[in-house]
Amino acid sequence: MKIISKITCFFLCAALLLPLSACSGGNGTSSAAAPSAAAGSAVSSTAAGKTITVTDDAGNTVTLPAHSQRIAVCNIWPLPSVLAVFFDSAKNIVGMSKESMTAAKNSLLSELYPDILKASTGYISGSSVNLEELAKLKPDVVFYSASTKELGTQLTNAGFNAVAVSVSKWDYNSIETLNHWIALLSRIFPDNSKTKIVQETSNQVYQMVQGRVKNLTDGERKRVFFLFQYGPGTIMSSGRHFFGQWWADAIGAKNAAGGIDKEKSAAVNMEQIYQWNPDLIFITNFTTAVPKDLYGNTVGSFDWSGVKAVQKKQVYKMPLGMYRSYTPGVDTPVTLLWLAKTTYPKLFADVDITKETKKYYKSVFGVDLSDRQAQTIFTPPAAAGSGI
Repeated sequence: MKIISKITCFFLCAALLLPLSACSGGNGTSSAAAPSAAAGSAVSSTAAGKTITVTDDAGNTVTLPAHSQRIAVCNIWPLPSVLAVFFDSAKNIVGMSKESMTAAKNSLLSELYPDILKASTGYISGSSVNLEELAKLKPDVVFYSASTKELGTQLTNAGFNAVAVSVSKWDYNSIETLNHWIALLSRIFPDNSKTKIVQETSNQVYQMVQGRVKNLTDGERKRVFFLFQYGPGTIMSSGRHFFGQWWADAIGAKNAAGGIDKEKSAAVNMEQIYQWNPDLIFITNFTTAVPKDLYGNTVGSFDWSGVKAVQKKQVYKMPLGMYRSYTPGVDTPVTLLWLAKTTYPKLFADVDITKETKKYYKSVFGVDLSDRQAQTIFTPPAAAGSGI
């Protein structure tokens, strides 16, 4: 079977088929399985009308209006973008963080869903919420990071229907996290259920990538370095307990900073980077840095000239579709394909990333992207990393 036919097939079959303040602890598995749309939810009738009861990512039982219309998001930065694509509309999103808004303004999200720009950002700063300002938005449901239990308590005690969402419960596995997020949203908004198609597609992409890289020898596995944040006095990367490790493992590569036993991002120095000497460097959209900043040593007094990835011009800015792709989000399967193809171009030479991106969005979410729109995902503006 030709490989390109296989890739086309799984996308068609599918339609057929912060700094991450939203991180919380938890144990994960290598499986990307997600619960069914009906699991953990119940609909009942009350004197006031229908309600739906769900179990959120923190294990809380939450009762919500069965047809929640007004949605506010606190400190779970990627979620507004997931909600917009999930609904194929941003009209119901009444509030989100400034960090989420910055990403929206500089990404395809605001072009597809301009209503996202109307959302209020004045009620949230980090994990601190002005409850009075939030109340003015009259949200039917408020999403917050499962890692901030105190915030959840504050929201609940203030009378909000608060739902905890986690990015780390599944050990920073972006595929599994996306599957669970969509499953949770599908339980809360069953009329828009997309659990099965998202799970099938994301798992198929993951398995396809695994099938191609599984036979790489240790010597063939590339060493990759994720530049999470970068400034005149700061170099932040991913140790073995953050997203960079999962991405590296998922594409059959080695995480250059994988020896750092620290959760979330970790500060590193140039001496360590020279020692690791990565083959490729991936710059996230949580920084305004771009490849030319490393090629030209334009930030601070750092000298990257002796690093293999810089010498070979193998420094890349990560995609920015609906949100910063380093985290879980609706772009995760596309990001996985892009990372794999960028790291191992010969193994994925048949993958037309623009074509596959368009197929993914059409088959899974019913979103039609033009070639230009799909291509902009892989040429993100530096401004998306401002204010982080």
